[in-house]
Amino acid sequence: QVRLVESGGGLVQAGGSLRLSCTASKSILGFSTMGWYRQAPGKQRELAATITSGSSTDYADSLKGRFTISRDNAKNTVYLQMNNLKPEDTAVYYCYARNRWPSDDYWGQGTQVTVAS
Repeated sequence: QVRLVESGGGLVQAGGSLRLSCTASKSILGFSTMGWYRQAPGKQRELAATITSGSSTDYADSLKGRFTISRDNAKNTVYLQMNNLKPEDTAVYYCYARNRWPSDDYWGQGTQVTVAS
């Protein structure tokens, strides 16, 4: 069973930065895509950012220029650098991975990010 373990969440003031980490229990080269989703209270889970095995990235429009997703294959870890955080970024952030074959999806347990105004 593949495990994704997130870390790095917490409480930060508006305008501050946090870096989330997601470490997989197997080589992340076995995933076609990894990414971060977030879910704010009372809202649906939404895409924040994704990165492919070839390091192509994609972001939610509202996050472009503030968030950066990256990966370290040697550490089996994907990161989400979040800068200039806003109160509306407050959410539980979930790590996601899609296996190459079979194309199973995996989720982490989530990490809370709270941005105080």
